[in-house]
Amino acid sequence: MTDYVARARRIADEVLFPAALAVDEAGVVPASHYQLLADEGFYGIAAPVDSGGADVTLQDFLAVLEILAGGCLATAFIWLQHQGVVRGIADTTNHPVRDRYLPGLVRGDLRAGVAFAGAIQQPPRLWAKHVDGGFLLSGDAPFVSGWHTIDLVLISAHTSDTGTDEIIVSGVIEPRATPGPAVEPMRLVAAQGSDTVRLTFSDHFLPLTAVTGEASRTDFLAWQVFGARVNGTLSLGITGRCVRLLTETGHHDLATALGAQLDAVRAGLDAALADPPTMPAARAAASELAYRAAGALVTAVGSTAILTSQHAQRLAREAMFTLVAAGRPQIKAALAGLLAIAPPYRWSGP
Repeated sequence: MTDYVARARRIADEVLFPAALAVDEAGVVPASHYQLLADEGFYGIAAPVDSGGADVTLQDFLAVLEILAGGCLATAFIWLQHQGVVRGIADTTNHPVRDRYLPGLVRGDLRAGVAFAGAIQQPPRLWAKHVDGGFLLSGDAPFVSGWHTIDLVLISAHTSDTGTDEIIVSGVIEPRATPGPAVEPMRLVAAQGSDTVRLTFSDHFLPLTAVTGEASRTDFLAWQVFGARVNGTLSLGITGRCVRLLTETGHHDLATALGAQLDAVRAGLDAALADPPTMPAARAAASELAYRAAGALVTAVGSTAILTSQHAQRLAREAMFTLVAAGRPQIKAALAGLLAIAPPYRWSGP
């Protein structure tokens, strides 16, 4: 266990989980959560050492995310978006952008979100038209989290709707810049504290000086294999918390069975990184397990599980959230198959 993993466990158990019901009810992550993660160095955990980051191993990063997700999904979800921006800006060849933003992102003085779903959906929902000095963004970017607390967004848009040479351009926008995109708050059934919005753009200028990179659609989607592994970790965190609560309430056999399945699903996600065609099934298995584990917890707790004062109902809603969060057609198809494999009920009466 590394120091970061140990600290994440302490933060999740002593701060995030005890406050998770209040965060869920209020729909707002306390500023103190963000400050604690910044003070403990977690905003720069994925950054290279030469930029002040920890540059932890992938396995430690995933372990930290799993632990935080089991503490408070909304907090972990916003924190995860930030890590994507840290890596995107750390890797850009646009050094002025890197020099301007990366130090603050690593310290947690700047906080960031991502908006790439509009570029990868088919048909794309967000387009970038090349003009002198940059691009004009038009369309919408759904599900941008942490809106009122983030200082910048790493956004991706499609530059062509024809042929096989489709290019996706990514760049940085500042949310409070004027003129900015139209903002529509999203009401979520779970993780409402993630402060998620839909952004709508109409010829919003993205200057070349803010562009972090361009990639073919094929290369961009290839990176989503890694993204699926990371997003699957949220499901693992929910399952892990359900297993712990089942153990604490005396349901040891059920906790042991689900814990063994959790280990197997985690191993499957790790293996899929080296075997990309298997990632959709592995990612689906993670969400399906979280859904079952939360259902098992609700059942074990009994009728009081549906009270808003109970973690069981919150975790059940959060498990449902993972069924569709960062979903892709192949993952959805695999999930549909998993959810349909239970043997049909057969009445045995006369």
